[in-house]
Amino acid sequence: MKLAKINLAEIFSKLPSDDYCVRVIAMMNNYEIKIVKRKGESIWHKHSDTDETFIILEGKMQMNLRDKVIELNPGEMIVVPKGVEHKPASKEGYKAILIEPSGVPNTGDVVDNKITIKQAEWI
Repeated sequence: MKLAKINLAEIFSKLPSDDYCVRVIAMMNNYEIKIVKRKGESIWHKHSDTDETFIILEGKMQMNLRDKVIELNPGEMIVVPKGVEHKPASKEGYKAILIEPSGVPNTGDVVDNKITIKQAEWI
């Protein structure tokens, strides 16, 4: 990986207009740093072997947990501990940074869902 700055606005502008898109923008040790654009709901899932970090840049996201809902606004972040079932959602859409180990499917333990991405593409 070459040493260079990453312009998030520029990278987000290159994403397709789909309601859901995730791309890898950098690696740090064995962790992928991804950008995520999402409108709508994910599915209930968990990551048995790893935590997952979301940093909200634009819009609002609801992190649905089995016992509560946590609302996230721009400038806020959440770390979902390994093994915790969750379902990210947003009616109006959000843009975020996602940090997790390389090769982690977006739907965790639910790997045959129509929205499952086993390995995110680089942008």
